[in-house]
Amino acid sequence: MASSTRVDLDGNPIKPLTICMIGAGGFIGSHLCEKLMSETPHKVLAVDVYNDKIKHLLEPSTLPFSDRISFHRLNIKHDSRLEGLIKMADLTINLAAICTPADYNTRPLDTIYSNFIDALPVVKYCSENGKRLIHFSTCEVYGKTIGCFLPKDSPLRQDPSYFVLKEDESPCIFGPIDKQRWSYACAKQLIERLVYAEGAENGLEFTIVRPFNWIGPRMDFIPGIDGPSEGVPRVLACFSNNLLRREPLKLVDGGESQRTFIYIKDAIEAVLLMIENPARANGHIFNVGNPNNEVTVRQLAEMMTKVYSKVSGESELETPTVDVSSQEFYGTGYDDSDKRIPDMTIINKQLGWNPKTSLWDLLESTLTYQHRTYAEAIKQAISKPVAS
Repeated sequence: MASSTRVDLDGNPIKPLTICMIGAGGFIGSHLCEKLMSETPHKVLAVDVYNDKIKHLLEPSTLPFSDRISFHRLNIKHDSRLEGLIKMADLTINLAAICTPADYNTRPLDTIYSNFIDALPVVKYCSENGKRLIHFSTCEVYGKTIGCFLPKDSPLRQDPSYFVLKEDESPCIFGPIDKQRWSYACAKQLIERLVYAEGAENGLEFTIVRPFNWIGPRMDFIPGIDGPSEGVPRVLACFSNNLLRREPLKLVDGGESQRTFIYIKDAIEAVLLMIENPARANGHIFNVGNPNNEVTVRQLAEMMTKVYSKVSGESELETPTVDVSSQEFYGTGYDDSDKRIPDMTIINKQLGWNPKTSLWDLLESTLTYQHRTYAEAIKQAISKPVAS
């Protein structure tokens, strides 16, 4: 734990906080809890339905920080204890969400309820009790870029103003209503507008975070191993699952979409700055991504194939990729955004933060963890005889 002489970006002493973290048992929550326990004096009220990813922080009770973290198993949909936990805290961080693209058009009602309806009490309790809120949104709120509507041969497609995403300027452009893939983005945008309105009308102190593909150990799930066998996780975990099983990586619609990826440890540094610098973070929406790590999904697959071969010692597949249609992979109603490149001006100005880790290095870290954690379990699952 860091000493009590820690100071914020303006040189002011940082007071120990009690943080109510909703969704603490997930990928981002587990890394944030680790950071808070190892480097700060803050306390965490960890709220979630599952705690598998933070068990190493909760047991044994002799851990040096065991008195600073407590787990509260509850579902925020219908539990009267939630307001009490928010009242006990100085700050609430809301990470709870359904955020897997395969669910957006196959479970649109669950997606909308999870990301909007279920978040309403959190915002309400923070506002009514004068508690600060850090709300996690998504880069998906931007939808499609302006550039994607230009003719394919238009030189304007190369103009950053048509595709770089800015928190305070870029429009949020979604597809038609029957493209239910946008259920997630729309719900997330609406809860952002509610948070912003609470700040404007009722004085809620808030920060909104828009993550751009945070990657690292413990992300998502590997189908049939630490998640449902029929589930479809996000792109990097999908590709990891294919590599672990020595199957071709499936490229949806040719893998032409472009994405940026950021290492979870870089991103968590940004979140800690938001937590400990409220004077600089309150009232702001922050993109948190790494514009230097931009690739097409096809390029990502090619790079992951090379990295996995290095960390596993296995030869690369003879047929590393296979093309599938979005309808075949995700079902009817799927749509996609073309590019997601974050503008970093606001977070750099307010918090002085920039990401550090290259795409190759973050993939190497993630795939080393996944190979070490899942490879043997997958081998055993594959070798089991199928019941007749």
